[in-house]
Amino acid sequence: MDKAIIAIDGFAATGKSTLAKRLSNHLGLPYVDSGALFRGITFLAIEKGWITDTNIYEKSIEEGISQLKFNFDSLSNALTLNKRDITNQIRSKLVSSYVSQIAKLPFVRYYLLKQQRQMGSSNGLVMDGRDIGTAVFPEADFKFFFTAKPEVRAQRRWEEMKADGYLLGYNEVLKNILDRDKIDTERKVSPLIKADDAIEIDSTYLSLQQVFEICVAKINGK
Repeated sequence: MDKAIIAIDGFAATGKSTLAKRLSNHLGLPYVDSGALFRGITFLAIEKGWITDTNIYEKSIEEGISQLKFNFDSLSNALTLNKRDITNQIRSKLVSSYVSQIAKLPFVRYYLLKQQRQMGSSNGLVMDGRDIGTAVFPEADFKFFFTAKPEVRAQRRWEEMKADGYLLGYNEVLKNILDRDKIDTERKVSPLIKADDAIEIDSTYLSLQQVFEICVAKINGK
């Protein structure tokens, strides 16, 4: 499939990224994890001291990101910031705890909006996030919107975190999921909403294979 843009939006822990990578491989399109870009800015802000326990220095962040050069490798899923590989650092618990606060800043979203559109301007792509089909690529060839019950999403995330060595309890993970939902859906700029022409998929009781087959069928049937 040449130059198609596939937008996958939805709530946290609905399987968006895993499915997007699989579709990317199946269709021969580059994959971009938009969340990694927001995490990259969050990581830099923490490292530079633009975020503290008590404050987010928005002016410093806004000035700082104007000098950034991002590159996301769709084959290795590696993120480099000013030619520095920060792929592993952006997945830390500390980055995760702040990324929603950074992602709701209007100037951050505007900056990354331009970056994301440039990525899709030449060869097409599969991109997952929360406003890909509504704000980043409103004219995308295919749009999917993933949902699932919060308790199921929390269970999935909790099991992933346990496997990675994080020792959070299930109730804390569920609270984090619900807090993230609130921030994502209530932010003023590009809130998480389903595009009018997006295909909604509830993955609560579906396996990854079932979701993949639904998406491929929709793409092939257009």
